Amino acid sequence: MLLAACQDTGAKDANGENASSDKNSQESAEPSAVAVEGIADHYHTGDEVELAAVPEEETELTSWQWYIKEDEASDWETVAGMTSDVFSREATISGLQVKAELLDEDDEAVAESEPVEVVIDDHGANDEVGRRIYNGFFYNDEIEDRTLADWEGEWQSIYPYFEAGDLDVVFEDKASHSDTMNAEEYKEYYKIGYVTEVDGMKIEDNSFTFQNADGTEMTAEYDYDGHEVLEYERGNRGVRFIFTRVGGSEEMPQYIQFSDHSIAPQDVTHFHIYWGNNKQALLDEVDNWPTYYPIDWNKEDIVRDMFAH
Repeated sequence: MLLAACQDTGAKDANGENASSDKNSQESAEPSAVAVEGIADHYHTGDEVELAAVPEEETELTSWQWYIKEDEASDWETVAGMTSDVFSREATISGLQVKAELLDEDDEAVAESEPVEVVIDDHGANDEVGRRIYNGFFYNDEIEDRTLADWEGEWQSIYPYFEAGDLDVVFEDKASHSDTMNAEEYKEYYKIGYVTEVDGMKIEDNSFTFQNADGTEMTAEYDYDGHEVLEYERGNRGVRFIFTRVGGSEEMPQYIQFSDHSIAPQDVTHFHIYWGNNKQALLDEVDNWPTYYPIDWNKEDIVRDMFAH
C-alpha cells in the first residue's frame, strides 16, 4: 500500500534543496495587496471617473482585471477590454463599486484591492425642484431653519488655489460659453469674490474657529439668528442663514452669514460666507464672498466641482 500523502515529491537540486523554493521565492515577491487611487469625494453625472491600481510592492507584472458592481445585491462583473492599471468610466451610477486584480503570466489573480465606491452628487441639478432652487427661484414656504451641523467640519479657503493659478482652466471654460466676459474678466471677478485672509475654518457643535493666513487662530460660540431672503438684480433670490456670537473670543465677528445655494438643512460640499460686526452691511455685501471647500479636497476635486456649477 502506498501512502502518497507521506511522500516528499518535490524535486531536489544538487544540494538537496527543493527546486520549488525558487517558485516560492518568486511568489513571495509578488504584491500581496493593491490600492485603488484617485477616487473623488463625489462626482457629478457625466464626470469621468479615472482610477489607478497601485501595488503595494514593486512588480514586473503588468496585467490587470477590473471589476464593477452596481450595488451590494449585485454580482461582480468583469470590465471587458480594461487590462491596464488605469480604470476610466463615465459617472452614471451612484454607489458603483470598483476593484482591481493584478494577474500573473497565467492570468491568475495574485493580488486584489479593496472596493472603492463612486458617489454621484448633482446637488439637486438633476431634479426639477432642486435645479429651480439652486438657480435661486423658490417659494418662501420652502425655506427651513438650519443649524451649524450643515457646515460642521474642517474647511479650506479656495483663494490660495486661485492665487496659484489652479482655477484658470475654470475661468477659460466659462469664457468659452460667454458672449460678454473673457477669461481675464472672469478671473478678476472671482478674485474679488474669493479674496480673504482666513485660510481655514473649523466648525463643531456651536463653535467656530478662524484659522488665519498668519497662523493664528481664534474661536467663538454662535447661536442661530434666523435667515434673510435677498433679491438679486438678475431676478433670482438667495437666502443668508445668520449666526450671532454668544461667547468666546471678542476678536471673532459678531455675525456670520452662510450662503450655499440651499434653502433647507443639507450637507454641503462648499459654501460662501460673510462675517463682520454690522448685520445689515453684511446683507448688502454681494461682491466679496469667501468660499470654502472640505480640508481634504485637492485642486482636482475643487476644479471638478466648479465645472459642475
